[in-house]
Amino acid sequence: MTSFKKLLFVVCITGAFAAVIADPPTCPASDLGSKCSDGWEGEFFPGIPKITYEGPSSKNPLAFKWYNPEEEILGKKMKDWMRFSVAFWHTFRGTGGDPFGAATKNWPWEDGTNSVAMAKRRMRANFEFINKLGVNRWCFHDRDIAPDGTTLEEANKNLDEVVELAKELQKGTDIKPLWGTAQLFMHPRYMHGGATSPELGVYVYAAAQVKKAMEVTHYLGGENYVFWGGREGYQSLLNTDMGRELDHMAKFLEAAANYKKKIGFNGVLLIEPKPQEPTKHQYDWDVATTASFLRKYGLIDEFKINVECNHATLSGHSCHHELETARLNGLLGNIDANTGDPQIGWDTDQFLTDIHEATMVMLSVVRNDGLAPGGFNFDAKLRRESTDVEDLFIAHITGMDTLARGLRNVAKLIEDGSLEALVKKRYASFDSDLGAQIEAGKADFETLEKKAMEWGEPKVPSAKQELAEMIFQSAL
Repeated sequence: MTSFKKLLFVVCITGAFAAVIADPPTCPASDLGSKCSDGWEGEFFPGIPKITYEGPSSKNPLAFKWYNPEEEILGKKMKDWMRFSVAFWHTFRGTGGDPFGAATKNWPWEDGTNSVAMAKRRMRANFEFINKLGVNRWCFHDRDIAPDGTTLEEANKNLDEVVELAKELQKGTDIKPLWGTAQLFMHPRYMHGGATSPELGVYVYAAAQVKKAMEVTHYLGGENYVFWGGREGYQSLLNTDMGRELDHMAKFLEAAANYKKKIGFNGVLLIEPKPQEPTKHQYDWDVATTASFLRKYGLIDEFKINVECNHATLSGHSCHHELETARLNGLLGNIDANTGDPQIGWDTDQFLTDIHEATMVMLSVVRNDGLAPGGFNFDAKLRRESTDVEDLFIAHITGMDTLARGLRNVAKLIEDGSLEALVKKRYASFDSDLGAQIEAGKADFETLEKKAMEWGEPKVPSAKQELAEMIFQSAL
């Protein structure tokens, strides 16, 4: 071989080797037709490393400061307490648009279409994001991950094609959906609701759509299935037969519970309460209303509740109140981890960053011994003004760190014991024999009247609320 040929050979081999070890191709907005086709497997988030734990002193915005997944706290690893999940709709379908302005986000991989090819590209981006963030669960609506069709058959075909890709991407990993759901609120057919629509054809179509969504959730190994009835309610009672609509909704949910068993889906069925928006009054207003509905219709053993913190505040409650109400009724199944702005009266779906609120949330989670098979889903979106791809990671890191810090604070409170002792002391009088009789349902009014006569005016001790708040704040 001549020197020139040797040189040429070395250059060719070196070039080929460099092509193998070089960084994978990126997906610039200027080149969506070739290497960024639905089969493209390059990086969607070039320059973003796998997010790791660096501790509270870290100044790296792309690192966890408080969430250390393998660290054990209160007998469980942090990742098992949290079971974090990425919401496909906000993360990959959020545009930044609002009622007063157009979209502000133009992710590099988007081509402006809602085609099946584009849906597959988004799904690949979803899995890269999940892997780099270091979580193993995601949530979806059927129409978020695949385009609707002119017929139900076409919509189902589109969904099947994208779900097959998701199944392929999950292969060999521990990634799976925390839950799936059907989008029964955006299409004009659902303007009067789905399960509560006065039009029989809409009820039938909604049932078929939920059937399919349950099937693909099961196929992907989903651990739960959610019902969010954004339009299951009324705008005016003047033209509404509320009793009949509630009966219809109960029959719809009963059919869903029966179908779950028929297909062998072992996941939990969840209902997500919300008071209003978009409907003036939604039938699953809050946890207590939903629990009452489930009991009335004999569905209390078939469903649990997915509490969304922003929905809780819209209903006039704190998130902690809703979590405790669900927990005490044996219904706490999942949490949509977000928050609202106290100065804005609608559902802003912001990432939770308030340490105080996160600690209250984690108090309920620890008292519930965790959420499995549920978890924390980040039903939260970037602010309209945040437009960098990097912001998607920063927002999730902040939300995960906030809840992790809340868990650490709860561990401090439990180890200290002062707050628990304060509460126990406040109810100490019921630890007496008479108190035990009352709590066992064995003290009648005649017995209690005799004691009232004997004891006279009771002395009522202080609630020590400020002390309780002081103890709580000391853990933050």
